[in-house]
Amino acid sequence: QVTLVESGGGLVQPGGSLRLSCAASGFPFDAYCMDWYRQVPGKQRELVASLMTGGTPNYGDFVKGRFIISRDNAKAMLYLQMSSLKSEDTAVYFCNAWQMYANVHTNYWGQGTQVTVSS
Repeated sequence: QVTLVESGGGLVQPGGSLRLSCAASGFPFDAYCMDWYRQVPGKQRELVASLMTGGTPNYGDFVKGRFIISRDNAKAMLYLQMSSLKSEDTAVYFCNAWQMYANVHTNYWGQGTQVTVSS
């Protein structure tokens, strides 16, 4: 059974920091590209950051050096270190795992963790 479980969300003041974690199980973690997405009610889910094993991280334009994505393949963990948080970063943050192999796209989602940036 595939599971992606996010944690680390919460309420933080503007300018503060949070570290999100995603614990993965049930699939070959190191073979999958791992992403963080976020979604605000009424808006489309948007890509925050993406990282393949041995690859270079990719970030959404809005990140602008404030977030760092990392992964620990030995522990099957994905992380997102967020700093200089702004109110517009308030969203539900989702962990996503995907792979394209033999023309088959496999995609898994976590349940999300709420991040609220407010004074």
